[in-house]
Amino acid sequence: MKTTVKVTRTTTESEMRVLCDFSGLASDYRAKINTPYPFLNHMLEHIAYRGGFTIETDVKLNTFVLSHVIFEDLGIAFGKALKSYVAANCGDGVVGFGNGVGIIDEAYAEAAISFEDRAYFDFENLSGNIPEMTEGVPTEDLLVFLEGVAQGAQATLHVNLKKGTNAHHIFEAIYRALGICLKNALACDSSRVGLTSGVAGKIDFNVEVL
Repeated sequence: MKTTVKVTRTTTESEMRVLCDFSGLASDYRAKINTPYPFLNHMLEHIAYRGGFTIETDVKLNTFVLSHVIFEDLGIAFGKALKSYVAANCGDGVVGFGNGVGIIDEAYAEAAISFEDRAYFDFENLSGNIPEMTEGVPTEDLLVFLEGVAQGAQATLHVNLKKGTNAHHIFEAIYRALGICLKNALACDSSRVGLTSGVAGKIDFNVEVL
């Protein structure tokens, strides 16, 4: 079984390096997460801690420190690491789908993911309005990261915010839920050896450009 995935995503705007060690959570896991935004680091900590695996990040930018670029590109790179792990371990029975609940104080969120080569992200907010900024970060970028994960993973990801009034708690609940649903989706089950997440099986394309 392969447990470590390293992804480097390079564009003219950024270079995002993500290394995921799915064998467990390192004792110094916090120190391995580095982005220009402390609250993004905090959210990645929640994913790692609840998911039970180590996330290492390195972010390089070309001239401009643009929050949208960082959150989206890093999300895509992280999603690609997840997809690669699922694909590499299908023969060992990786489940490929799962859900999870994240709570903290008044905030409650649910997340569900399925790795089926279908990139789709849906966010439902049942709590009311969320402030435009959360701990110095545009709130929309905290959602853009999740959308990037779905794109990079080619996965269907649903996030439902059931309730919450404090923006910090809201996103802690959301990212905790994501970590838990990933822990379930990335687990191995001997009864699923060789099986994909969806009944369609492995998807192949025969493309000719003439």
